[in-house]
Amino acid sequence: MAEADFMNRSASQIINDFMREFIQIQREVHSYDEFLKQKVEASRASMHAEIGHSNEDVEVFFANRRAEKS
Repeated sequence: MAEADFMNRSASQIINDFMREFIQIQREVHSYDEFLKQKVEASRASMHAEIGHSNEDVEVFFANRRAEKS
């Protein structure tokens, strides 16, 4: 509480700040969850439509890139 007194803020103001921060974090989490859900759905759709590259092709591609950088 000494820090709150130093900043001339009451306990209720500090609680309000914590609540605002918590709500903002929850919004960001929800936003990221929606983003991730859309990415997964798009990936599954392309996989079912046989668009893209197989896991083996991707592994070979990135193994070659790692070898080039070494």
